[in-house]
Amino acid sequence: MERVNSTLLTEFILTGIPYPIRLRTFLFVFFLLIYILTQLGNLLILITVYADPQLHAHAMYIFLGVLSIIDMGISSIIVPRLMMNFTVGIKPILFGGCVAQLYFYHFLGSTQCFLYTLMAYDRYLAICRPLHYPVLMTAKLSALLVAGAWVAGSIHGALQAILTFRLPYCGPNQVDYFFCDIPAVLRLACADTTANELVTFVDIGVVVASCFSLILLSYIKIVQAILRIHTADGRRRAFSTCGAHVTVVTVYYMPCAFIYLRPETNSPLDGAAALFPTAITPFLNPLIYTLRNQEVKLALKRMIRGPGIKTEI
Repeated sequence: MERVNSTLLTEFILTGIPYPIRLRTFLFVFFLLIYILTQLGNLLILITVYADPQLHAHAMYIFLGVLSIIDMGISSIIVPRLMMNFTVGIKPILFGGCVAQLYFYHFLGSTQCFLYTLMAYDRYLAICRPLHYPVLMTAKLSALLVAGAWVAGSIHGALQAILTFRLPYCGPNQVDYFFCDIPAVLRLACADTTANELVTFVDIGVVVASCFSLILLSYIKIVQAILRIHTADGRRRAFSTCGAHVTVVTVYYMPCAFIYLRPETNSPLDGAAALFPTAITPFLNPLIYTLRNQEVKLALKRMIRGPGIKTEI
């Protein structure tokens, strides 16, 4: 049988998330505020890190600046399109736009996973091997690790996009989701998707499981080291520095595991879970890192009030 050309389908229709019609205006304004605050919050973190000499010379805050760029990117890819769900009329997305959205979401999302792992490793070195930290985690190594995360993320995103859109799409074009993601798009393929589902499960499973395992191992070592600190102030500072990262990782990984590492069910809970890595986590990251991180708060005060406030990182 001749294979149907996937270019016959030129656009998709995203159904969005179900909601009571009376809440349309409220939800539009809510996600508009989430988007604006996400961009402003992460931009503020980015400016603070790279404007403060006491921060941009340390790997942890270089990673934090990169995380802000990723959060701004993920939010811009997903949230504006989500907001269109709360306006009147059908808002199709072009086939190429759907490919781009899936690629950039998985590119930035996997890069974020790798970055969280680097941040955990950085905290491990800073707390467990403080005397060797300046030698082990240099600015050059930090830049190489960040570059490696970007490259690995781009490969992952390209793999997922190529595997998903190599299939023919010749029938219904209604994506039962609020953005073009792998499980929702594969349901519309006019071919067997078993191989795709297996490769997607293995690929995402390896990324999530390996990153999470390394993060967990790092924090087991960190907790052991913190418990050996004799002063209460030392333990408090160590827990404060690591607490923000643990909170962010938990909020990010749990929904991702729920969406991608379980059998396909097309459950309404998938959409709700996907709001966390796409909209909620990028919004919360600046709040968590400023509220839980004393150095970032002091840097913000220095930037606003002047250089009179000093701290030692």
